[in-house]
Amino acid sequence: MKKHSARVAPLSACNSPVLTLTKVEGEERPRDSPGPAEAQVPAGTEAGGRPSRHCWRCSRAQLKKIFWGVAVVLCVCASWAGATQLAKLTFRKFDAPFTLTWFATNWNFLFFPLYYAGHICKSAEKQSVKQRYRECCRFFGDNGLTLNVFFTKAAPFGVLWTLTNYLYLHAIKKINTTDVSVLFCCNKAFVFLLSWIVLRDRFMGVRIVAAILAIAGIVMMTYADGFHSHSVIGIALVVGSASMSALYKVLFKLLLGSAKFGEAALFLSILGVFNILFITCIPVILYFTKVEYWSSFDDIPWGNLCGFSVLLLTFNIVLNFGIAVTYPTLMSLGIVLSVPVNAVVDHYTSKIVFNGVRVIAIIIIGLGFLLLLLPEEWDVWLIKLLTRLKVRKKEEAAEGGADLGLGLQSKSRRARPSFAR
Repeated sequence: MKKHSARVAPLSACNSPVLTLTKVEGEERPRDSPGPAEAQVPAGTEAGGRPSRHCWRCSRAQLKKIFWGVAVVLCVCASWAGATQLAKLTFRKFDAPFTLTWFATNWNFLFFPLYYAGHICKSAEKQSVKQRYRECCRFFGDNGLTLNVFFTKAAPFGVLWTLTNYLYLHAIKKINTTDVSVLFCCNKAFVFLLSWIVLRDRFMGVRIVAAILAIAGIVMMTYADGFHSHSVIGIALVVGSASMSALYKVLFKLLLGSAKFGEAALFLSILGVFNILFITCIPVILYFTKVEYWSSFDDIPWGNLCGFSVLLLTFNIVLNFGIAVTYPTLMSLGIVLSVPVNAVVDHYTSKIVFNGVRVIAIIIIGLGFLLLLLPEEWDVWLIKLLTRLKVRKKEEAAEGGADLGLGLQSKSRRARPSFAR
C-alpha cells in the first residue's frame, strides 16, 4: 500500500484551526459476494459469533485518536488562554505590544529544528539536515527557496503574521481578554467568506448563517459597553486581527496550496528569519521615538516575555501538527474552550461585567463557530441518519406486531378443548 502524507496549511499564531488536508485515497478492492454461510453471520463478527479482530482494531484506533484529541484540545485551550492572560499581565510592566510581537515571532525559527529532531526520533529513513532541507524546499518550486521566492511567497505572509499578532496584543491593552478571545473566533467566519469569494469554495447555507451570527455577535459585543470609544477601538483591533488571520489563510491556500509537515515547519521557520532580518528595525525605531520605551533592560519582565513566547510556540506547534494524531475538528474546540477559561480568570482578576448583552454575544459567536465546524456533507449524513432511524422504527414495529400475532395464536391454541384435533 502507498503511504500518503497529510498536508496542512501553516496557520498564523492567532489563526483559526482550519486545516487544509489532501484526500487520502486508499486502494479499493472489489468485494466478493458473501456465500450462504457468510450471509447469516452479522457484520463485525466471525463465524463462531466472536467479534471480528479487524473491527476491534478499528474501534481501538478510533478510541486512541479520540484520546489524543482530548489531550490536544486541552493543550490548545491551555496554551492559548495562558498566552492571552500572560500578555495581559506583561503589559502592566512592559507596555510594548509590537516589541512583544517581534520577540515572540523570533521563536518561530525553532519550528524546523524541532521538526527535524522529531524526524530523527521517529522516521525509519533518517536524512541529514541538508537532505531534509532540500526536500522540504521543493514546496516552493523546482528551484527551491530562491531570493525571488523568499520576497514574493514568504515575505507577504511574514507581514500578515506580524499584523495579526500585533493587532491582537494591542487589543488586549484596550479591552478584557474574554472579549478579545471570543471576538477572534469570528476569523473562522471571515475565512469562509473569503474562501467563498476568492477561492470559489462550495456555498453552504449553514455557514452563511454562522457568518451572520458572527457579525451580530460583534455588534452586540460593541453595544455591551455602550459604544465607548475605548471599547470600540479594542473591538476594531480584534476584528482587524481576525481579518488579517483569515487573509493569511486564504492567500496561503491560493498561492501555495497545502504543505506536508516538514514543508510547513520550514515555512514557519522562514517567517521567523524574515522577522529577524526585516522587522527588527521597527522595535528599534519605536524605542528611540519613545512610542514603546522602557528605562532599562533590567525593568523588562523577561520571565513573562519568554513564558508568552513558549506558550505561543506550543499553541502553533499543536495547532499545525496535532492533525497527525487526532481529528481537526477536535483541535478547533480548543479555541472555543479558551473563552470560558478567560472569562473565569477575568471574573476574579478584573472588573468585567457579564451583563445579558455580553453573555448573549458570547453565545452567538460560539454557536456560529461551532456551525462552521460542520463538514460539507453534514446534510447528507443527517438525512442518512434520519432514514436509518425511520427504518429501525419500522422494523421494531413490524417485529412487535409479529410477536403479538404469535402470542395471540399460541393463546388461541391453548384455549382449544383437548378433543378438538
